[in-house]
Amino acid sequence: MTLVPYTKPAISFADQIIRLEQKGLNFNNKAQAEIQLASISYYRLSGYWYPFRVRDKHNNVSNLFEADTDFNQVIFLYEWDRQLRSLILDAIERVEIAVRTQFTYHVGHTYGAFGHTNAQNFHPKFKHQDWLNKLESEVRRSSDDFIRHYQSKYTGFPTVPVWMLTEVMSLGALSFGYGGLINDKKNGIEDKKAIAQHFNLHHKKLGDWLHTLTYVRNICAHHSRLWNRSLAIRPDKTKDPKWLAPITPRNDRIFYILLMLRHLLKATDNGNDWVSNTNQLLEQLAHSGRWRSAMGLPEEWREHPLWK
Repeated sequence: MTLVPYTKPAISFADQIIRLEQKGLNFNNKAQAEIQLASISYYRLSGYWYPFRVRDKHNNVSNLFEADTDFNQVIFLYEWDRQLRSLILDAIERVEIAVRTQFTYHVGHTYGAFGHTNAQNFHPKFKHQDWLNKLESEVRRSSDDFIRHYQSKYTGFPTVPVWMLTEVMSLGALSFGYGGLINDKKNGIEDKKAIAQHFNLHHKKLGDWLHTLTYVRNICAHHSRLWNRSLAIRPDKTKDPKWLAPITPRNDRIFYILLMLRHLLKATDNGNDWVSNTNQLLEQLAHSGRWRSAMGLPEEWREHPLWK
């Protein structure tokens, strides 16, 4: 394919509406639509009107909209996705704090307050110094009172006890640190297992899920479209039939992530309110087979054994 220069000009909000009308999108209130385009942006919303574009028999997408497509439908999907991201961030926050707590408790009790600084307490192939450098950078940037107090009273800063460190540790650093722990049953060192069993998971699965949730959290934190996204980082496949088709259609859509979060919150006895709020949101789209497919949501999703 020959590359060509990009020559499309910037156009006004009013002209954006004209362009969309020419492609078949209906507007009930153009003045309101102009305000919404000024607040959200044409390019961001394009990801939400994309599903409404006409496809041919080979599934090639045209620039035209399906008959009777309304701008308000696009805004509804956008707002729905925003609420979904908020719910997922809420759940990930709860999970992250629970994992931090278990990581802190195990490392602190097994290896001491500064056990995380000793590379011998981690797998030989773990990039321990890189991880430690990142953590100490996060400590330096922190403005938390307990960090500033430690700095003013004790030697060794920015090295701090593990129970202070995990309070400023990012989810990515936590996931990476967990992955570096030793799990050697033969030699009687099962650090990962000690943490994972709190969540009723095999230690490899917890590591895999933390990696996936870090990716999903970054999508949410950057306000990116999530509801019908094909996940670039997805959980490893399993032999457990409850996690496989047809009961769980696919592992690269958002319902799989919701099931993961449901399991993790159940294990910490911290999620009944969350699942109730998530049910209310899902019900707004679950009536449509088209939208269920986009989310990897089975028709009888409320009765899914991992969701109930």
